Amino acid sequence: MATDRDFVEYVTEQVGLGDRLTSKKMFGEYALYLDGKVVAFACDNSLFIKPSAAATAIAPRLPQRPPYPGAKDYPVADELLDDTDALRLLITDTAALMPLPKPPKPRKTTGSRVRATPAV
Repeated sequence: MATDRDFVEYVTEQVGLGDRLTSKKMFGEYALYLDGKVVAFACDNSLFIKPSAAATAIAPRLPQRPPYPGAKDYPVADELLDDTDALRLLITDTAALMPLPKPPKPRKTTGSRVRATPAV
């Protein structure tokens, strides 16, 4: 089941970090980014936090399950959706532990494709 956009909007409102928390749709589900770092996934209208020491320290009793078939277990933070302060702390502390995204590889240029005009 794909995640509803309304669910993602609710999560971003609850976290309360404004434009710092963004989302990107992927295969019917969403990745959530804080300052460009992936911190969580919204799958099947549930919030899956990237596994990290932050999740273990802040919310060690969160249930865990895979966000999609074949994935490892992730903490599911649905029970924190109504606790703005705890959810914000979990998201920001998770982001602090995540590496910066790798810069995109530059595109290879293959020269110009200008048509040669016949000599007259």
